[in-house]
Amino acid sequence: MKVLVIIPAFNEAAAIGKVIGDLPDHLISQVVVVNNASTDRTARNAEAAGATVLFEAKQGYGHACLCGLAYAAAHPHETIVFLDGDYSDHPDELPSLLEPIITGRSDFVVGSRIAGSSEPGAMLLQARVGNRLACLLMRWFWGARYTDLGPFRAIRYADLVRLNIQDCTFGWTVEMQIKAHLAGLRIAEVPVSYRRRIGVSKITGTISGTVRASAKILWMLFSMALKTRKLRRQLRV
Repeated sequence: MKVLVIIPAFNEAAAIGKVIGDLPDHLISQVVVVNNASTDRTARNAEAAGATVLFEAKQGYGHACLCGLAYAAAHPHETIVFLDGDYSDHPDELPSLLEPIITGRSDFVVGSRIAGSSEPGAMLLQARVGNRLACLLMRWFWGARYTDLGPFRAIRYADLVRLNIQDCTFGWTVEMQIKAHLAGLRIAEVPVSYRRRIGVSKITGTISGTVRASAKILWMLFSMALKTRKLRRQLRV
């Protein structure tokens, strides 16, 4: 199975080499780092570690992911893996993430930090509260049973294209999870480990980042709830 790893990265020069270096080479075909308007040596360090580096000038997690998907469209792979570039995820746990897809049991797998083990201080209180609220709302609105919005995730490429994810900022992960449920994908969560990131989080590490991310995720949840029937018809075609 050809696996493409996409790593969105904004000013992760100190961490990106470690992230790439810990990925199990025997399981992946290519690693793509999307340099999302970084002002440090993220791109150089990623190239030195062996990754293909793409450049996305528009800041935003979703913008970076969409840039990676545009590359994937021209370089076909069966499965796409996303993870953060700050070394908070454990890239060496990729086998556990891919196992449900490799064995044909699942189409979409989310690495759950809640179900796994987190280093003290790795997930700030605001992140835990936001995750819990988002997952609770997804269960209320759609019956989707998630425990986390974890960034470490794997999905079959064909299914990801069908989901047609459009959010360009903080709503990318939750849009994927809602649409995956509405599309009837076989979804699994696997426990993953989580540690303190290298450097300061651009989202939960600041008050403004936390407020903007929370507002966007809540807006995404409620706006998609209003369009549930339409989305379900589109995604089940």
